[in-house]
Amino acid sequence: MPSPAPLIPPRAGIIDEVREALGAAFLSAKDEVGEVSIDVARESVADVLRTLRDQFEYQQLMEIAGVDYPSRAERFEVVYHLLSVTKNHRLRVRVSTDEAQPVPTVTNVYPVAGWLEREVFDMYGVVFAGNRDLRRILTDYGFRGHPQRKDFPLTGYVEMRYSEEQKRVVYEPVALAQDFRNFDFMSPWEGAEYIIPGDEKAQPEAPGAPTPLSSAEINKAAAPKAEPAGDTPKTTESKAQTGAGEPANKQAAKRSPRKKAPPAPPAPSGKTR
Repeated sequence: MPSPAPLIPPRAGIIDEVREALGAAFLSAKDEVGEVSIDVARESVADVLRTLRDQFEYQQLMEIAGVDYPSRAERFEVVYHLLSVTKNHRLRVRVSTDEAQPVPTVTNVYPVAGWLEREVFDMYGVVFAGNRDLRRILTDYGFRGHPQRKDFPLTGYVEMRYSEEQKRVVYEPVALAQDFRNFDFMSPWEGAEYIIPGDEKAQPEAPGAPTPLSSAEINKAAAPKAEPAGDTPKTTESKAQTGAGEPANKQAAKRSPRKKAPPAPPAPSGKTR
């Protein structure tokens, strides 16, 4: 399946031309998967980019990225991504450095590099000599450390919060509510050796929430109980046992005599006046 990224047409002979133009500042180059990368001397990076802009028509600096290789003597790489609008070609320029050696700024060549260098400084701690506004850009001004270094803890060193007592933002050492790398995977309702918040009143049954019954005992207690047996219900085999039949009907008629019906009105005589 072809890559969804736009294809970059090859620029034949670009490595040899750049090597000849840069001279001693050129260290190495490689052309892999249609992308050209060159390594240059750190002290000459500003002159290298100026040459690439003026002689090879790489008019735009698209990005400056930092890379961390802790096992190297110069652990950091600063990578400049250039774009030639007229030639429709991209070129990657790389320099190496460490925590102490600064990299010359390229803001005089590409003014957009000001913010890009600030980002690399903030994330990796690479210093750019000559940048007049080398401040943090993503983290807070009081932040200590550089988040993208592989030796930097994920939790950081300090945390920021608003203090109601002091009515301002304060910085404090990171305090984790739990040691999230030490799980016991035990249900607190089945004998965990710690007190659940809100169960302090269960003392002296703590630690752990009280569990007076096992599951078998709970199921046994929840089973429906049989009702106590009462008297033997009566059964009837004939009408005589229930009192039903003609004798009962006669007794009922004697106790509640029928009311006499009112007399019917006289029929009309048929005479009219």
